[in-house]
Amino acid sequence: MLEVSAALTQGQITPTELCQKRLSLIKKTKFLNAYITVSEEEAFKQAEESERRSKNEQSLGDFDGIPTAVKDNFSTSGIETACASNMLKGYIPPSNATVVQKLLDQGALLMGKTNLDEFAMGSRSTDGVYSKQYREKRKQNPHSKNEDLDWLMTGGSLGGTAVAMSAFTCYVALGSATGGSTRNPAAHCRLVGFKPSYGLVSHHGLIPLVNLMDVPGILTRCVDDAAVVLSVLAGHDTNDCTTVQDPINPFIWFGRCEQTITVFLVQIEGAKVIEVSIPHTSYSIVCYHVLCMSEVALNIARLDGLQYGHRCDIDVSTQSMYASTRQEVFNDVVRGRILSGNFFLLKENWENYFIKAQKVQRLIANDFANAFNSGVDVLLTPTILSEAVPYLEFIKGDNRTQTVNMAGLPAVSIPAARPNQGLPVGLQLTGHAFCDQQLLTVAKWFEKQVQFPVIQLQELMDDFSSMITHHQKSANILLSEKYF
Repeated sequence: MLEVSAALTQGQITPTELCQKRLSLIKKTKFLNAYITVSEEEAFKQAEESERRSKNEQSLGDFDGIPTAVKDNFSTSGIETACASNMLKGYIPPSNATVVQKLLDQGALLMGKTNLDEFAMGSRSTDGVYSKQYREKRKQNPHSKNEDLDWLMTGGSLGGTAVAMSAFTCYVALGSATGGSTRNPAAHCRLVGFKPSYGLVSHHGLIPLVNLMDVPGILTRCVDDAAVVLSVLAGHDTNDCTTVQDPINPFIWFGRCEQTITVFLVQIEGAKVIEVSIPHTSYSIVCYHVLCMSEVALNIARLDGLQYGHRCDIDVSTQSMYASTRQEVFNDVVRGRILSGNFFLLKENWENYFIKAQKVQRLIANDFANAFNSGVDVLLTPTILSEAVPYLEFIKGDNRTQTVNMAGLPAVSIPAARPNQGLPVGLQLTGHAFCDQQLLTVAKWFEKQVQFPVIQLQELMDDFSSMITHHQKSANILLSEKYF
């Protein structure tokens, strides 16, 4: 992103030219199914305004003219926000989510809304209504009997956003991070995925999944970019009472403060590595699901066909209308979580499930606190335990990224290695609450040490036919172009 921003500032390319090239690439890579909505008209208008500011030497900063994508569960004024669900199909929010508005205020270009699991409930990015339609179309002309099951999973529920970033259709992307939705796709797609401390960034305008864990996540290609995005998004929001009240000191962009980063790196070089235990991690998945499903049942209750969302034609009774509406529009995952959540919240089950899950959540948070109180500054773990795998293998796996969300801590995934199959895996760093800058500093050091191969931007290929023919054989296709 920073290289593109410099190119715009130096006049190597104009915002409208950059916007046109990104939109053209979005169309050529439509088969990737990364976008639900492409906001072409809005993006061009924003690009023209950016170009006028540039000519008048009134640039708004590093984001001015930068193509950006947003997960489709963030409210966007004048642009459909459906959460990959027929329940909200056609819903146009009256205002932008706070984080979206902050980027637009900095001059960013909103290219569109990206694909996800329905209401962000999933870990594959294949459980949204738009992914289902795509699979059905592909099944009509299969190249192999098991084509649908041989696809490599990008992870979820931010998979569409990660694909949009990997395909160079945008340079910055936002998504929700509830249990690993940012870090897991980032690890699969060779990106930097950052989850800020809970309360550092406003989630106003983010359609909620789990209110006490939802955090806007950041996807970039390097740690420097993530630091710049965080510096814009962090801070108190009067519309979100969970955000920090204290003023936020400006975050340092490492690329512009070489002396400061050098001091940090010298300190890191002498770091002591010790093993620590987070003993209650083994209970985290069950605990997370109980808390998640309980909040889902409460949050989705408003989407009943009467107050909000789609309504079926059945009018025999209110109960029949409720049941039929939800049967029509919600997939099995969403309906299952609603049913499970209501079960956990029953009077006779409240103590045995929900209250116990909250107690386990506190134990997990205490595990992290004990580790940090023992003198540890940053925890180092794998983001996930394998590279991207086909569908059938993916559904057998599991992850532990949700523990960080349950503790409200900042975490970042950075590309670390390419195993036997040549696909990327990620390294996860977890820091103290609200020590996000320190965490990104350490991540920057690791990024320099690992020196994971950077995607080289070459001239955009004129013909994508060969890529389309072979895209099934490699779910990790890296498109090439020259910065823009």
